[in-house]
Amino acid sequence: MLKLNRDHISLLLPDSSGTQGRRSLRRTWNQLSRFQRNVIFTVLLAFLIMTVVLYSGLGESKAERKSTRREQREAEKSGREEVGAIEVILRPPDDVEEAAEVQDERTQQGENPPTAPKAPHEEGPKIFAGPQNERQRAVVAAFQHAWTNYRTYAWGHDNLKPLSQGHHDWFGLGLTIVDTLDTMYIMNLQKEFEEARNWVENGLSFEVNRDVNLFEVTIRVLGGLLSTYHLSGDQMFLLTWAIDFFLASSHNLESPILDVNLATLRAHSPKWSPDSSTSEVTTIQLEFRDLSRCTGDEIYETVAHKVNEKIHSLEKRHGLVPIFINANTGMFRTFSTISLGARADSYYEYLLKQWLQMGKKPDDFLIEDYSVAIEGVLSELVRETPNEHHVYIGELINGKEFKPKMDHLTCYFPGTLLLGYKNGMPQSHLKLAQDLLETCFQTYMKQPTQLAPEITYFNLHGESENDIYVKSNDAHNLLRPEFIDLYYFYAITGNKTYQDMGWTIFNAFERHTRVKNGYTSIGNVKNILNTRPRDMMESFFLGETLKYFYLLFSDDRNEIDLDRSTSPPYSKSLNPPKCNSKGIVYGVVHWNVSDADHSDDDQNPEQH
Repeated sequence: MLKLNRDHISLLLPDSSGTQGRRSLRRTWNQLSRFQRNVIFTVLLAFLIMTVVLYSGLGESKAERKSTRREQREAEKSGREEVGAIEVILRPPDDVEEAAEVQDERTQQGENPPTAPKAPHEEGPKIFAGPQNERQRAVVAAFQHAWTNYRTYAWGHDNLKPLSQGHHDWFGLGLTIVDTLDTMYIMNLQKEFEEARNWVENGLSFEVNRDVNLFEVTIRVLGGLLSTYHLSGDQMFLLTWAIDFFLASSHNLESPILDVNLATLRAHSPKWSPDSSTSEVTTIQLEFRDLSRCTGDEIYETVAHKVNEKIHSLEKRHGLVPIFINANTGMFRTFSTISLGARADSYYEYLLKQWLQMGKKPDDFLIEDYSVAIEGVLSELVRETPNEHHVYIGELINGKEFKPKMDHLTCYFPGTLLLGYKNGMPQSHLKLAQDLLETCFQTYMKQPTQLAPEITYFNLHGESENDIYVKSNDAHNLLRPEFIDLYYFYAITGNKTYQDMGWTIFNAFERHTRVKNGYTSIGNVKNILNTRPRDMMESFFLGETLKYFYLLFSDDRNEIDLDRSTSPPYSKSLNPPKCNSKGIVYGVVHWNVSDADHSDDDQNPEQH
């Protein structure tokens, strides 16, 4: 008990001492002069003000970076991913602190430091007014019919199966949603756009243990995200997802392997062949170059451009390339077909558009390769039918034997030729563009459905009574967008005849491919009573075909400015680097030819 009492007493001692201390402090304060007291008051007041300001600033900073932190955590979780021989940092490029940490880490490991963080979206969102005339309203109605049924029966999946009211997954990435974002934005469908945007933010995941085709995912997903980012100015489309893509390539980084597992990022040759399609290898550069401009990280552009350099160094036939290239050796397949259709088409398209993207340098080997290739097309592949004088582009089987066969995919080419002529290519390009556009239009008009087949044959030496004919196995129509690249003709010339051509074809789609629950590809364009619907609505129907129809029917042919499709080459001296304008992303990056279903009866590869 005595011990407890002593403890109790001892605990009271500090209180007594503290009281004496406070009295001593008061006496000291009273002994200070008025000047000394004022100095102390001033110091305390300044400290109080600084504390309030600092606390307010921290609160505001936290609020501003609330959404960014989620991306940071995701990037930190992802860490470093090994892709071939290149290591990539998956990070939100807008965060300067994160960029500094990454630079320190790379420097410690002996790597070259990256360039400055990305430039902000300089121009703000582009405003679209929505449909302005009857034809545009008809296209929007078609879009809404397709979209409503996709939402009902296939939401979050790649493609709608409108007849069976189901869905089809190719990659499991919601392709129809991502591929269609910019279409909805251009049509000013705000409700649908916000719904799709929310799905991208909360539902899109690349952690899918599935092999995907790098080319197809690049043009549909990465192209769709970049296009929408530029049009809307919404950072989410760039920061959250676009940076998760990277060029998966072979050990020498000169011939990319086109099949990639999304979860592991391991790449391999296509299962059906050691070869990759030439178009797939050479049709990712626009998107990856733009990604470098927007993130400030040159690695995407650098590695993608190595493919350009490799293809440039290979031997060609008058600038024309075979349709297959070995992903391991980087060499063209010997005696492979030469074509401007499936598996080679967009190689030529991207030569021109990359040159435009990088500022139209006169000494660029890309435009040199393009010019030589068009000379090769004119001398090696162009023919004219004997009776009706249809100008068309055939193929060279085994690299030498001419075949009067033209894929519908080739009908992108007139628009590319016209775009080249607009930017300084010779008159012969314009003449071929006009002639070929008319032939492509006739591939539609010659069919009872007024819809073009997948492949058309032409009378070469009088072997057929018709100058244009279609084989039964080639009579399908997949709702493709290539011919609607005639938008270029309207946008550049202002001639409304091209609008009328498009309106005829749009109505043919309405008559023969519209079904109760969406739109479907068909198996037979040769019989209006037996079109053989195939129960598939590909993402590119909403992402490209209807978008180009909508712009083709615009009262303002400059609604998308094709002249704003250039940007300076990547340079470390750019601080920060320039992200490409809306023109390049919409007009070029997402204006590509979707090569889905690269069927080719002669080569008979596995279809995608």
